[in-house]
Order: sequence, then C-alpha cells, then structure tokens
Amino acid sequence: MSEDKPKPPNQDRRRNARANLDPLVTNNDAATSSRASSSTSKLDLVQKALLAPFHRRNDSTRILKDLAPVIMTPKMINSATVSSRRSVADSTITRSKMDFATLGRAPLRLGLGSRRITSRDLEIVEATEQLLQSEVPEPDGVASNVSLLRGFNATIPSAEQSRSRRRQMRSVEAPHIGLKKLGMNARGLLTDEDDHEGQSVASEDDVVVIPRADAATRKGKRRGRESLSATKMLGKDELTRQRKEILRDKENLHVRRSLINSEITEITHKIEALDEIRVKLERHLLKLQEDELELDDELEGVRERLEFEQSSSRRSSSVHALQMPQSSRRRKGPAFLPSEHDELPPGVAFMTLESHSAPITALDFSEPYGTLVSASQDDTQPRVWDLFSGSEIGHLRGHTGTVKCIQVENQICLTGSEDGTVRVWDLMKVDMEDTDGWDEGEMVSLSDVSEEVGDEGDESSLNGIRNGEEKGKDKANDSCARVLEGHTKAVTTLFFEDECLVTGASDKTLRQWDLNTGQCVMTMDILWAISHASTVAPGSGLPNSMFAGAAASVGTFAVPTPPAADGSWDMYEDYVGGVQFWGYGLVSGSGDGAVRMWDMRTGQAHRTLMGHTAPVTCLQFDEIHIASGSLDKTIRIWDLRTGGVFETLKYDHAVTALQFDTRKVVAATGENGIKIYNRTSMQHSTLLTNGHTSPVERLRYMDRYLVSGGRDTTLKIWSL
Repeated sequence: MSEDKPKPPNQDRRRNARANLDPLVTNNDAATSSRASSSTSKLDLVQKALLAPFHRRNDSTRILKDLAPVIMTPKMINSATVSSRRSVADSTITRSKMDFATLGRAPLRLGLGSRRITSRDLEIVEATEQLLQSEVPEPDGVASNVSLLRGFNATIPSAEQSRSRRRQMRSVEAPHIGLKKLGMNARGLLTDEDDHEGQSVASEDDVVVIPRADAATRKGKRRGRESLSATKMLGKDELTRQRKEILRDKENLHVRRSLINSEITEITHKIEALDEIRVKLERHLLKLQEDELELDDELEGVRERLEFEQSSSRRSSSVHALQMPQSSRRRKGPAFLPSEHDELPPGVAFMTLESHSAPITALDFSEPYGTLVSASQDDTQPRVWDLFSGSEIGHLRGHTGTVKCIQVENQICLTGSEDGTVRVWDLMKVDMEDTDGWDEGEMVSLSDVSEEVGDEGDESSLNGIRNGEEKGKDKANDSCARVLEGHTKAVTTLFFEDECLVTGASDKTLRQWDLNTGQCVMTMDILWAISHASTVAPGSGLPNSMFAGAAASVGTFAVPTPPAADGSWDMYEDYVGGVQFWGYGLVSGSGDGAVRMWDMRTGQAHRTLMGHTAPVTCLQFDEIHIASGSLDKTIRIWDLRTGGVFETLKYDHAVTALQFDTRKVVAATGENGIKIYNRTSMQHSTLLTNGHTSPVERLRYMDRYLVSGGRDTTLKIWSL
C-alpha cells in the first residue's frame, strides 16, 4: 500500500490564505465602484504581503520595508472572516463596514495599557523568528559604526565557543596531561575531578572518546616521544569552517575594541564633567571655609570689643582728658558697613580723593566711612578727610618735616615726622579755617578787603578779620594734644595701643613711650642687637653682625629702591620699616633685612628671623604668623612657633605696604594695581578698575573697605 505523502506546509498556508480572502472579495463586489477599485488595490497589497515571506525567505530583512499600516496578518484575516460571517447572520451590520480598509486601518485594543496596537505591530511579532535568524548587513568598516545586534553577537559568551572547539579539535589525540590536577596538588589542595584517563573532551556538545586500546600491551615498553602538537589530518571543509570562524572572531575583536573605545570616550567625557563639578564644589567648599574664618574673626572681634567696653569704664588714665582707644590693628571682626556698601561692585574704586600735590607717604583711617588722615611728600601738614562725604575737613599743622607714619584710632591720631617728633592729635578739634568766603590758597589784598567792607574804612572790620585768622591758628594748634621728642632722626614707623606707644626711627633705635606722661620709658638699640646677635643668616653662612655691618656702620642709611612698574625709583632711607607689639612682645623690621622679636620688659631682642636680602619696609603679626614685606620683592610669612618661613610670595617689584588676616594678604608691590592673595584658595588677584595711574605706595583696609594712596597723589577708596 502506498502512503499519501504529506503536503508541504507552505501549500496549506497559501490555500488557507486564499480561502480566507474569498469573503472579502465578495464584499468588495457589493460595494460601490470607487470603493471596489480601492479594495481591489488593497487586496493586491494583501496578497503581496502574505506571499512575500514565503517567496523571499532568504531576504526576510525586507519584511519591515514592505509592511504598510493597512496590512492585515493571516490571523487577523481569519478572525475578521469569522466575525463578519457572524455579523451577517446575527446582526444588521452592513457589508460596507466589514471591508478590508475599515479593518486594516482600525487600531486594535488588546488590553496592554493605553498604547494602541496596530496591524504593523502584529505583523512584526509574527515575523520575529525570521527577523532574528536573518543576517544584518554590516556598515563599512567594522569598528567605525557597530550595529546593536552585531555588538550583541560579538560580546555574548557563545562567541568564544568556536575558539574552544578548534582548540579541542586540534588536541583531540594528545594525551591528557592533567595540568589542573597537578596545579592543585602542588598547592596542597584536594580535587574531586578525575583525570578521565583514556578520553578527551572535544567540546561541550560533542564528546569524542578515544580509547587507548593498546595501553595494557604497551605497558613496560618505551616508545619515542610524540609531539603534543601532532593532530589528525583535518578535512577541507573543516579547515574552511575554521577559516571563517577565525575571520569572524577577528571581526568580533574589532567590534569589542570599538565598543571599549566608545566606552572609554564616554567615560572620559563623564570624567571631564565630574571634574568641572568637583572644581565648583571645591570653590563652594573654599567659600564655606572663608565664611567660617570670617565668623571666627567676627566672634573674636566682638569678644575684644566687649572686653574693651568693660575695661574702659574702669580706666581713668588719659592724655589731656583724651581716652586712648584700643588699637584697630588687631581688630578681626568684620566692620559694620552701611547696607548700601553691599550694592557696590567688588574690586572697584568707588571714590577718589584729590588734594595732595605729591606722592602719598602715609595714611590711616578710623573706620569705614569714618575719618581719614593722609600725608604726602613736600607737605608738612597731613590732611583730614570725611570718608562719608569724601570732603576734606582740615589740616594738622605743627610738623616741620614730611610726615612718614600715621595711626588713627577713633578720634585720636598720632603722626611721626622727619623732624624727629611724634604728635598726638584730637581729631574732634580739627576744622577748616574760617576764610569768610575766600577760598584756601587765594591771594587777597587789603585793598580787596577794604572794598568788601566798604568805603567807610571800618577799622573794626579789619581788626575782626585779623582776630579771626589768629583765632583759626589757635584752633588748629589746639588739636595737637602732645608732642613727643627724643629721636635724633626721622620717625619712620609707630604703633600704639592703650597708653603705650613704640616708635622706630632712622637713628636705628626703637623707643617705648608712656602716653600719660609723654616720657620715653625705654630705648632699644638695633645696632647693639646686631652686634650681640648669634643667629646665622640662612643661606649666607655669615653672622647677622657681618650681614648688616656695612649698613649699620654708615651714618646715614640710604639704599636705592628697585625700579617700579613705571620705571621710577627713589632712595630708601627708612631704616626701621615697621613695628608692632602685642602685650610684651614686639616685632620690628629693619634695613639689615632682619625681622626681630623683642621683649619689652627687658628691651632685649630674643629672636632674629633672617631671610630677606633687602631692607624690610612693612610688617604685621598675629597669634601665629608674621608677615613682612621687603625691597627684595617678596613677602615672607613666618611661623612664630618654629621661626621658619611658612610661605613666600614673590612679586615683580618692591613691596612697600602690606596687611593680612586669616583670609587674605593685601599688598602694594610697585604696580598701579593692588595685589590680593587668597590664603584659603592660594590664588592671586589684582585691583585695577578705576584705580591708580601710578604705583601704589600705602594702603589700609578693614574687612571689605580699603583706602590706598599712590604716586599719582590721589587716594582711592575700594570695595573688596
């Protein structure tokens, strides 16, 4: 008996597809001519779409291209046919509503959320198996642009199976050495795996067993050693297959390399972005650290002010009924600035005071928007300014030489001059002279005065004017409370706190004064300290006495200053550049480049800090550090605990003035701009906007309020 051969499944599927299309054709015949023509075109598309996968199995990648939104899958056609027959028998739905266009374009709801499933989605789902088995064409250059599917196939673990298969096949006849077991035994470990004597595994799927039939007969016989690389002869097909696998493995390596390079590039971009974020966070962290230091300074300042207020009520000592205030040099708390100050742009000189006719030699002010006193070369009368209005109040008349140093505390002002004297001033008694309508400096003759008062020749009026001038002079003289005399040369620096004053002069001595009595209570001789010093200057190998012997032996100290930024220079004659004391500790900077620490109880210099190679022009110290500026173009910050240099700031020109706190160092360095060094972030900046047109000589700041004087004869008020 002959058995019926099974029909190919493709023929059954074609027959079922044509049978399922018959009802639709019938429905199209009943429609209008226009609708019929449209449906006929749709049916052609249906037949092409249903038969295309079977005629083009080897090119299944074109399925996605030939699909259209109106295409129906065979399953949809079957369901549509059954539903159409039921609707004809059981309902009054017309045939026109069951045509292909309506069903093909109508979206289906399958209960998969709010997304509307279309016929294209269902067609893709039915062809998933064919799509996965089809080859995806690679772009030009394997490593240039890797497709998702190609990269997936190159990175899955199964990509290494071909290499393992080839390796096992080449060594299928080699004896099993048992390297793993030897390694375990060498380390003293136990293994449960047997050596599988007499067999070798070719791959995970195919196990090729090669028994050693003559193992027993060959026992005891010696044979020549066989090479482990000796393998059986492989056929042409196998070699061709291995060649294709090797090429594919090389492509996989290119793909992996490309993917890794892409990941490295992406990680590099992420690192750069993270670096930027880190820099911003570090800036925020530095800002928080500065804010913390500011709060510490504010707390310390409030504490000192509270102690001063408590002690001032118990103090009765005064200089001519003047109560000596506490020095603002150690004031740490932020100044109480007006609210409008916050609206000023930072780093801009918002006020300029112009009245001097020579470079500024000294300046100081009591508080922000308070009283400023400034002096200049070729001028023996320091000028008093009201910083709130920017107007000049008056002059301090009395010195016969250029004023070299000034300190202002509240209403008290002390000035040191080239005439070797120190004067104490009461700024509350300073006022502009009464000129009766004539500007200061204007030449006025008696004839003009007579014409002003009238032709009657009123002598009483002239006498009143003369009396007013004498009264103005007496009023100016009344502002000078005391004159301290003792130095034989110019007083170049001074510092006072409470009733104690220390001055430094070009006669190479330091003097301590009692402001209550006006008497000098102690003299400290720098030349004597140099001759008795035993400290060795670092880097020079010479004692301090030899280091400064030449400068000390000369009667008049004078050294040329390094050229400033504008090329100008001068002779520096201030042997003592700066002094400051706190309690019994006194620090001085002198022309021999030394920073000395003195004990004011004994008048002895107990420590000398050597490092500058030129005269020290300015200094300041706090609880931990001493900052000194010099003509050697550096600022050295010393550690009081060790006596060593904590930090060195180098500039292009000589340093003539400095001031520092826990957050910043502000300095005048022979340039038009003011240098600011941030001690927290260790960054340098310069104040230039609306600033000086010649190098800055002197400066003084409180918190965010700074006053500077330059060689351009002007005073600038800055907002930090």
